[in-house]
Amino acid sequence: MEFHFPRIFTLFSSVLLCFLLLPFRSFSQISLPPSPAPEAAGLGPVAVFSVLSFGAVGDGVTDDTPAFKMAWDTACQTKSATLLVPHQYSFMIQSTIFTGPCKSGLVLQIDGTLMPPDGPNSWPKSNNRRQWLVFYRVNGISMQGGGLIDGRGEKWWNLPCKPHKGVNGKRLHGPCDSPVAIRFFMSSNLTVQGLKIKNSPQFHFRFDGCQDVRIDSLYITAPPQSPNTDGIHIENTNNVKIYNSVVSNGDDCVSIGAGCYNVDIRNITCDPSHGISIGSLGMHNTRACVSNITVSDSVVKNSDNGVRIKTWQGGSGSVSKVTFNNIHMESVKNPIIIDQYYCLSKGCPNQTSALHISDILYANIKGTYDIRSRPLHLACSDRVPCTNLTFSEVELLPAKGNFLSDPFCWNAYGDLRTLTIPPVSCLSEGIPQSILENYVDQC
Repeated sequence: MEFHFPRIFTLFSSVLLCFLLLPFRSFSQISLPPSPAPEAAGLGPVAVFSVLSFGAVGDGVTDDTPAFKMAWDTACQTKSATLLVPHQYSFMIQSTIFTGPCKSGLVLQIDGTLMPPDGPNSWPKSNNRRQWLVFYRVNGISMQGGGLIDGRGEKWWNLPCKPHKGVNGKRLHGPCDSPVAIRFFMSSNLTVQGLKIKNSPQFHFRFDGCQDVRIDSLYITAPPQSPNTDGIHIENTNNVKIYNSVVSNGDDCVSIGAGCYNVDIRNITCDPSHGISIGSLGMHNTRACVSNITVSDSVVKNSDNGVRIKTWQGGSGSVSKVTFNNIHMESVKNPIIIDQYYCLSKGCPNQTSALHISDILYANIKGTYDIRSRPLHLACSDRVPCTNLTFSEVELLPAKGNFLSDPFCWNAYGDLRTLTIPPVSCLSEGIPQSILENYVDQC
């Protein structure tokens, strides 16, 4: 089907941008809309714009935001330009939106260190506390280099509202917004590669409403107990490749939200983390659609979960055509888990509607599990069973001792192509009549 975008799309984009900018209140922290840049004479076929040339100091203390905005606005409107963050400098930048579209071939070369203000008390009250560096409507950009993005998240994690492993382990009331480190919004044809990023206050990378994204050779680190520090999160984003990366953090290694399809994840190491997750989906009775997801040739170690699908009761839509293949587990608490009763409190009511989870393949998943939990946990909705779950070459042994825990199944239907260890004898065969007669896929 061919789509045309008349003037109303431009108006819609403007409204979205206004919505995105509402929390800022101060327009001084937003790069200017692109305007023609002066000729970069004598710089050859690739114009290189160092932020130092625009007044950046790079001492880790001086506010280098104005220099970065000017450098961005110039490089953005120069074809085949490189915006250079040079080695051996540390640049402190306030919460900022870098706007596009840009001329083709823009490279953001990060060889030095980028950092935000140090914690909530240093964050200007007029600035957005939910995001740090945002790239909006950029197309054909490559973010790369051997530098470091340091999110300086510790003071954010210690806010009283955050979940702690303290004496009581309770959250306290109070402001709880924490910034995502790097966010791409309504952008396409993106490449992010070779970077090191650590200690984000919240998610390290987030992609919203994007398409044609390639992520390669990232190294993401945060302490195991750091809250909500997902490594890579995608939402309403399609045609995504996530390759050859290492994530060590306190939450999901990779998380896939609503509206994502055609996602290929390969050669990822999660150690430790909360595993590779689809969801959570369907919160507040919303509709969510996720399909054509492949996770392969990866390692999950010392983690709460291995490969997980998690949905809230009351949602609608579906998760379908998902393959988990050739994944090594090592001391993982829940290696394979479907949880359609996901809830962050004890007060979630039972609801009849649910997402339909179907056509999920688990192949060549081997390794060890933490004996405190079951190796397989398939908890599907009472009214909308999981269907076409397929298991092949699954071998999960206890990390300690010789006792094999039995898998847990609830309203889960599928097929065993090979014998599994432990045996998944609780899996039901066929397709339930309720699905054949009543369920209509809303995606």
